[in-house]
Amino acid sequence: MAGVLDTNVLLYAANGDFPEHEPARDLLLRVGRSPDAWYLTEGIVYEFLRVATHPKVFPKPLSARDALAFVGALVRCGNVHVLVAGSTHWDVVAAILDELVHPSGNLMFDVRTVALMREHGVSRIYTTDTDLLQFSGIEVTNPLR
Repeated sequence: MAGVLDTNVLLYAANGDFPEHEPARDLLLRVGRSPDAWYLTEGIVYEFLRVATHPKVFPKPLSARDALAFVGALVRCGNVHVLVAGSTHWDVVAAILDELVHPSGNLMFDVRTVALMREHGVSRIYTTDTDLLQFSGIEVTNPLR
């Protein structure tokens, strides 16, 4: 069941006004009680902070401190780890770019996430982002269905 928690899942869990709030919040509660290792990436954390505090993007923006506290509570669970690039990162990125038909623009954020997943041997991501379906070797799970 373990895997990477994508930004959209965190955003839904952080705002009770989203219709997706309950299933996203329930997933994070299960993550906190799980014996399995779960993951975020530095990019996902910063993207959450950017969107959750942005008054033109997030319906009820959080303060920077509240957004950081939200992510911090996850990481303090002890079983949630932040993936960072290692010595093979750029070789993994190059291999992923070779696999894609036309990698550009916003897809580069997903390339980075998938590269970190491959580097660390994580094969599943929990997300509502269908762009991730075009990457081989990962399982995309929509936790809100």
